[in-house]
Amino acid sequence: MKPDPMKPDPSKICFGLTEEIDRQSLSTFLKLGGQEEFSKLFAERLTSEEIIQLVDHFMKLLRKHLSEGEYHRIFLGDSHHHHDHKE
Repeated sequence: MKPDPMKPDPSKICFGLTEEIDRQSLSTFLKLGGQEEFSKLFAERLTSEEIIQLVDHFMKLLRKHLSEGEYHRIFLGDSHHHHDHKE
């Protein structure tokens, strides 16, 4: 049976070799974390404090590396968001 090209392949995750491999691995890692069954299970098991810590850290990274437009368009999928700033 051929692997599903739409499903992230965890065997491709490897950190610490090169920056490019780290970036590809992080992309796969994030896709795995976004799978519905995993995300629901993980969210149920975190404490309120752990949830706040995870979201706070992730939001700091988003603010640092994405413009407001990118945040709304790419992360939130809101193509109708309008703001006064240019990217």
